[in-house]
Amino acid sequence: MISSGKLSLNCQVLRIIAAIFVFLIATVVAINVPNPNYADALTKSILFFEGQRSGKLPPNQRMTWRKDSALLDGADKGVDLVGGYYDAGDNVKFHFPMAFTTTMLAWSVEQFKNSMGPDLQHAMEAIRWSTDYFLKATNIPNVVYAQVGNAEGDHNCWERPEDMDTPRTAFAVTAKAPGSEVSAEIAAALAAASVVFKPTDPAYSKLLVDRAVQVFEFADKYRGSYNDHIGSWVCPFYCDYNGYKDELLWAATWLLKATRKPVYWIYVKQNIINFKSDMESSLSEFGWDAKHAGINVLISKFVLDNPSNAHPFLTYADAFVCNVLPESPTNTVRYTPGGLMYKSGICNMQNPTALSFLLLTYARYMKSRVIRCGNIDVTQKMLIRFARNQVNYILGINPMNMSYMVGFGPKFPQRIHHRGASLLSIDQHPEKMGCKEGTPYFLSENPNPNLHIGAVVGGPDIKDYFVDSRPNAAQSEPTTYVNAPLVGLLAYFKAHP
Repeated sequence: MISSGKLSLNCQVLRIIAAIFVFLIATVVAINVPNPNYADALTKSILFFEGQRSGKLPPNQRMTWRKDSALLDGADKGVDLVGGYYDAGDNVKFHFPMAFTTTMLAWSVEQFKNSMGPDLQHAMEAIRWSTDYFLKATNIPNVVYAQVGNAEGDHNCWERPEDMDTPRTAFAVTAKAPGSEVSAEIAAALAAASVVFKPTDPAYSKLLVDRAVQVFEFADKYRGSYNDHIGSWVCPFYCDYNGYKDELLWAATWLLKATRKPVYWIYVKQNIINFKSDMESSLSEFGWDAKHAGINVLISKFVLDNPSNAHPFLTYADAFVCNVLPESPTNTVRYTPGGLMYKSGICNMQNPTALSFLLLTYARYMKSRVIRCGNIDVTQKMLIRFARNQVNYILGINPMNMSYMVGFGPKFPQRIHHRGASLLSIDQHPEKMGCKEGTPYFLSENPNPNLHIGAVVGGPDIKDYFVDSRPNAAQSEPTTYVNAPLVGLLAYFKAHP
């Protein structure tokens, strides 16, 4: 009979061996297969955002199968909420993930703009499309609009955004009905974008950072979750499952970067301790809902230059690395046999793109510094190699030999879960298509009539298997917050092939 202690130890050893095996397989594949065309993928990853635009489209719109939509958004509240982005394959504007998308697009540009070449202008346009919208959504003091559209009604229909006739209700958080997570994330997005626009448009940059300060003060003063006030509308789609404290720290960290004002450093330093239990329970989490790992990586650049301020930020950032890398003995993340980072839930691809962005960014900050994960020394090169392997998997170096970016490579998803892409465009079918008239297209096994170039879908399952089926939303639906961090990754690897 094997004792429970020995069994536990054996299981741990087997898990470490399995993780190392996955890492070695991915490394061998990366060595023996040529890298993808990162420059082409970068161009397409940014083009994707034009297909997600809401509102009055500009004359230079390149995704021409999309037309104007939702031109009366905000009218029910007497405000102008025209613009912004649809988050995924539906026609709702969820501001919480939209703001995170904007923050990550801005961070991608802030970090890697020198590698973007002609794509930089389009990336800046993608950011401004969102920040212009958020200036509208935060134009009234102590009111932040958090969503436009009735998700239940929208999801009951399969229709083009240009045709939608579902309720376009605008939902706001206020001083009496607060939503600190969505407000703070919008503040972070505006602050991050202000950093990006400062060299080329200082007046717009100042407008953004001033509004970011105002919205952050509102989020911090009137604390509470939007789950408690507009939860029946935002849930279960974008409920805040991790609380709002991480968003407050995240926004303050971006305001520190944007303003260099000591007040934000004091806020971050004090509250990283006050929110200790929240932080330490989610050190390897990062995405539209959880900002924990991002806070520590973002602040690490500041504390690496000021070692006396390192604790606990570098400890947390190092723990994030050790929790994620497959060869680390303290790894807590699962991987597919082909080497893709995998977390259960809808749209897994948001995890490898967001976490790989953090690892790449942290690698550039740490330079020659070595992180100790158990008995393994982790170097800058190891983190960069890991991020490259994740990107390469997404672009086609995987067991399915399939690119998970639409329009990239010889084999990619043809039936993505996306209303606009799956229905005949206005040019092809000028007549209005009602709520249920799109159902035959949804159920059809034919490829989508419109190529949503650059869209990265949810991706394969834990066994590296992908079903290219429109109803299979978990695997076939693209989202803006998958692409946003991927933009930065692709820009770096374009310059470092």
